[in-house]
Amino acid sequence: QVLLVESGGGLVQAGGSLRVSCVASGRTFSDYAMGWFRQAPDKEREFVATISRSGRYTYYQDSVKGRFTISRDNAKNTVYLQMNSLKPEDTAVYYCAAKATNGQSWFVRPYEYDYWGQGTQVTVSS
Repeated sequence: QVLLVESGGGLVQAGGSLRVSCVASGRTFSDYAMGWFRQAPDKEREFVATISRSGRYTYYQDSVKGRFTISRDNAKNTVYLQMNSLKPEDTAVYYCAAKATNGQSWFVRPYEYDYWGQGTQVTVSS
């Protein structure tokens, strides 16, 4: 069992920045690829970014490329999502997720992930 706890959400003006974090416990963090997803009201959960076990490989949804950066610190069991140039359409609950894997793959579909955090609200005002 892996417990994921997100933090760092909040209210920010359009154009601003925010960093959300996700701390994992329970298993060896470096055994898991990690992902960030988000869900806005009345919308399906959507992929935002993913990172491989070592952190060497990352992949982003097109709408956040160049604005968001996913990173991880395996020594701290933590994955981060740095969000810059935020837009009102980025408003959502942001979730981190963990996927057990042997290789350095990354994953973009929610059903591929094994564990989920409870989410943290990010609100971008115009």
